[in-house]
Amino acid sequence: GKAWSGTARIDGKYRNPAWAPPPAVRRDKPNLPDVIPGGSPRNPMGVAALTLTGGEYAIHGTNVPSSIGGFVSYGCIRMYNEDISDLYNRVRVGTRVVVTR
Repeated sequence: GKAWSGTARIDGKYRNPAWAPPPAVRRDKPNLPDVIPGGSPRNPMGVAALTLTGGEYAIHGTNVPSSIGGFVSYGCIRMYNEDISDLYNRVRVGTRVVVTR
């Protein structure tokens, strides 16, 4: 998986977001569709997403709970769906996010 650290802010909050695989993912998985609709069991964003400034990363749920804790991310922060739902309700757009190693 890809790892990063730094400071960002939440710039968007989305329930059941659609997912458009970014170029790095498409390079590794060329058979993915251009967009996977929100709510689809194939959508890796899970039930909610908090997008971060900079445009590359998000804090989001998952469609594969057993993957939590593994090195499978392209840089996003994956959470169990019940945890991202709780976090979604606790934060607002503009909240500062600090990622450390």
